[in-house]
Amino acid sequence: MPVYAFRCPDCGGVNELLLPLGDTADRPCPACGSTARLKLSRVAVKYDAWGFTATDTLVGDPAGKNFKTLRDKAAEIADS
Repeated sequence: MPVYAFRCPDCGGVNELLLPLGDTADRPCPACGSTARLKLSRVAVKYDAWGFTATDTLVGDPAGKNFKTLRDKAAEIADS
């Protein structure tokens, strides 16, 4: 299940909730009771198996599963 962030336009509070995928309906703000809306933000996804074709090509030797090299390459791409 992903973590969704909801931001209240009235008080500016941000509330993160672990919810089922796609459950992004507006929620009551826990601080002021107003309606908090989904805040667009980065998402983190963790897979238990080796990556996908798009990410496997970033590492020269996918058989060796050098995750440090993959992480460094992903950070380099994100910084540019």
